[in-house]
Amino acid sequence: MSLDVPTALLERAERGEIDDADFVECVRTSLPYAYEVVSRVAADLHSGTAEYADNLIPPPDEVSRGQLLRAMASDAIRGGLERHFNVKLAFQNCHRVAAFPLAAVGGDTYSTFISTRAQLLNQSPELRNC
Repeated sequence: MSLDVPTALLERAERGEIDDADFVECVRTSLPYAYEVVSRVAADLHSGTAEYADNLIPPPDEVSRGQLLRAMASDAIRGGLERHFNVKLAFQNCHRVAAFPLAAVGGDTYSTFISTRAQLLNQSPELRNC
């Protein structure tokens, strides 16, 4: 299960009354490691001048790795985080999360980062089973 959904939030979802803030709070408390990684790369992006910011630090344990994979694999979770932090997220391997400005989508840097070539070049034996 990806998220620990409080009963009150589940009841509101059943009635169709969910907003992004409530959803993102559920993600933050359910997947704290994933939330922290996304929060950090988004803050790095917004505070710097680089074209993107990314996480190169592997997760400290399998629980953390699982959180990050669940967050990046879910369109709803990933989309909620993107809207909350006003970024476009990209993901490689088991831990390389990058935040891009929304305007970068379709541009050269973003397109290169998400390319099949970049995925292949970002491989290493120690990441094979991540």
